[in-house]
Amino acid sequence: MASVYLYLNAAVYLLLAAWCALAPARTAAAVGYTSLSRSGQTEYLTIYAGLQFGLAFLFAWFAWSQQMRTGLVLALALYLPIVLFRSIGLLRWWPVETATLVLAAVEWLMLLAGLWLWWQGRPG
Repeated sequence: MASVYLYLNAAVYLLLAAWCALAPARTAAAVGYTSLSRSGQTEYLTIYAGLQFGLAFLFAWFAWSQQMRTGLVLALALYLPIVLFRSIGLLRWWPVETATLVLAAVEWLMLLAGLWLWWQGRPG
């Protein structure tokens, strides 16, 4: 079950990386970036496409190499602070765009699934 979760993470991040790389202006607008300078566009492409592609690679690697616990640590290390800071942002700047709410829901689901898998795999 953990491998399915890790491969799902890999697929989601690969799709997000491709979407951000192929349609950066559209994806930036969908999450609320209304204007980016050329430096901002470079940063957006690097972080949103490049980092997400790297995360896709890591999740796939941990699933493929059967390093489930390490993959779950990666997921929890990412999703705990993401959910925390997203929640703070939502409370502070509500209302937000629909795309932001969809991302928040996916992040919450991935966090809860990761916690459940971690709990299921604990010793004793």
